[in-house]
This record gives sequence, C-alpha cells and structure tokens, in this order.
Amino acid sequence: MNIAEFLDPAKWLSPTKGPRYLQLRRRIEDGIATGFLAPLSPLPPERELATLTGLSRVTVRKATQAMVEDGQITQRQGSGSFIAPPSARVEQSLSRLTSFTEDMARRGFQSCSKWLERGVFLPAPEEVVALALGPNDSVSRIARLRMASDRPMAIERASLPVDLLPNPTEVTTSLYEVLERDGRRPVRAIQKLSAINLGQDDADLLGVETGAAGLRIERTSYLAGGRVVEFTRSIYRGDSYDFVAELRLGTS
Repeated sequence: MNIAEFLDPAKWLSPTKGPRYLQLRRRIEDGIATGFLAPLSPLPPERELATLTGLSRVTVRKATQAMVEDGQITQRQGSGSFIAPPSARVEQSLSRLTSFTEDMARRGFQSCSKWLERGVFLPAPEEVVALALGPNDSVSRIARLRMASDRPMAIERASLPVDLLPNPTEVTTSLYEVLERDGRRPVRAIQKLSAINLGQDDADLLGVETGAAGLRIERTSYLAGGRVVEFTRSIYRGDSYDFVAELRLGTS
C-alpha cells in the first residue's frame, strides 16, 4: 500500500464519524500505530494531503497542527512535516479523557497488558464510597500492568459498578472501547495526582529500584447524567511521564 491508497477517503472518511479534521487525524494515528507511517518518515505537503484526501487545506492544517501540538508530528523549516520519533518519556495531557491504549497508539507505541486481577468482587470501603455502591453491591475490578513496546509504564487498577461492566473478562485491550460499545463511556473525570516513592511490589512490576520516584493518580469518571462509572487508581513510573495541563486566564 502506498500513501495515496492509505489516505484514500473512501476507506475512512464518513459523514457520521465526526468532524473531518478529527477523522483525518485518526487516520494518520492509525498509520502511526500500525507502523505504516514509521518514525521520522515524511508526510506529504499540505497541498498534496488536501488533494489525496479530498479535504480543504484548512481542514488538513487543523488536523496536522493538533498533532504537532501533541508531539506526534514534527515540522522542520523548509523541509516539511515528519512523524515524530518515539520518546523515552511520554507527555500526557491532563485535559483530555482518553485510555492508555489510545494514548500509546497516538504516539506510535504498541501497547499491551499483563493481567494482575480481573473479575467481580466484594468492594473495598473506598470503592463503596467512590462508586456510591449499596450495602449488597459487588464491584467489577480489573488490574493490569500497562506496557508500551514491551516497556512497563504503569500499574492500573480500575473499579466499576457491576451493572455498567457485568463481565470484566470482556476487557481485552481498552476498557473505554468496551464502555463506548455499550454507550457507557465517561465524558468527564476528576483526577488527583500525588508524588510517591515506589514500594517493592510496585517497583518490581515496573522494573525500577525500590524507592524510585513515581506518580499516583486517582481518577473518578462520570457519565453524562452525572453517575460515577469508573474509579481508577494508577501508579506511573516517574522516569517515563510528563503530565501537562493547559491553563487559561480566569475572568471575573
């Protein structure tokens, strides 16, 4: 397959799949994730991209500029745009609600997981509070070591009400894919970040020394109607992540 065939809009552009610039961005991200668009490989110039995709140059520019801002594409004066090389560190936005699988795919990493726990359990007290469970409710729980290109990156422990995730074994790659399929993907979340030193068990899983710096993130995610859908506690390697938040000037 050549670049013209890959960008043929008949293969990916749809009037029902959202804004055209986002569809183009997803198509380029698919190329990065599958290896078709290799790190450091050039992208066609903006004018040629517009011709190949049948989109306007404004639409093409909006898609590629967003990827430049996220570090997926690099631009060199006089040379054009290139797929960014993989980085030893991952820059993670705190303003976008995405899954680990989606995050790694956008950066050209092949993600995989090692399962630590998956099933339906009696809830711990903090799960009862976070998920607003009743006294006789159970909880669906999945815990896994998340890896990118075979490198341990994070330990993720997610808890959900059983009626929202009746069968945790259905989650094989992305939890959010399963939730989205059933119309239960969260639309907003509150996250709490803490700096920690890793204990022996977590350090062994992440392949670092005991006491190494890490980040603990608690995420509580909500459906559009306000119900809690997910309570996730994650431990990230401190040497692999930079968390970035966009701040805007407040108005009185």
